[in-house]
Amino acid sequence: MINHNGEIISNNDLKLTYQNRAFKYGDAVFDTLKFENNRILFIEDHYFRLMSSMRMLRIKIPMNFTLNYYEDEILKTLKKNNLLENARIRCTVYREDGGLFTPKSNSCNFIIEAEELQKVIYNEYEIELYKDFPVFSGLLSTIKTNNRIVNVQASIFAKENSYQNCILINENKNLVEASNANVFLIKENKIFTPALTEGCINGVIRKKIIEMLDKSSIFQIEESIISPFELIKVDEVFLTNSIFEIQSVLKYRKKTYDTDKTDIIRKLFDKFKIEKINSN
Repeated sequence: MINHNGEIISNNDLKLTYQNRAFKYGDAVFDTLKFENNRILFIEDHYFRLMSSMRMLRIKIPMNFTLNYYEDEILKTLKKNNLLENARIRCTVYREDGGLFTPKSNSCNFIIEAEELQKVIYNEYEIELYKDFPVFSGLLSTIKTNNRIVNVQASIFAKENSYQNCILINENKNLVEASNANVFLIKENKIFTPALTEGCINGVIRKKIIEMLDKSSIFQIEESIISPFELIKVDEVFLTNSIFEIQSVLKYRKKTYDTDKTDIIRKLFDKFKIEKINSN
């Protein structure tokens, strides 16, 4: 069962026309959220990021589309699917049908879908650099539009070559993000992540990690321009997204990251658990 504009319907009953702008032009944004222990994690951050993305794309935000409405519609969808413990949620907001590049209307529709969360545990997590197509730096790349073709190609490349993920670069050949996550690098007690100006997604977990580290006296956090060569030089690498939250990386090419050496990942996990408990 899915939620289409506030109505719960069967997946098979969803009727989208050939004029659907998400299909024809990728004229849509989406949000991926995690439901855990009977609550939606960081719902407020997700909501405001979604609203910000809609404003950037000039998609009209309905007056009733409040934070409470968003949360209620997600919970309604979860309940109808009997997902009472853990779930993966996706909300897609797309511009109303009609028009060519210039839309006939800026009004929106939305679809909320939910499925049981499948936890994947890796014995090893190996990454590689994806160089076939770049992500273009700039503000538009920071929002989660439906145009994710570079991420799709990088994910195919990773699967075909038995990597768990790929790191994307921009037109300047600087690090951007992983195919489905933000990326952080650790050197001694300093943590680096690509700046938003490099074209990385403005991830909710990325934001929470940066806020958490800003308050910490143990670590320094820096948003910066990062060369791919740094992947060889640093002590550790980890990825973040709303589903797996924090994923440590074991290997990049001939470099093996010794997470037991600095123990920073474990400390981050512990701090993040506290952050989740205190959230919302």
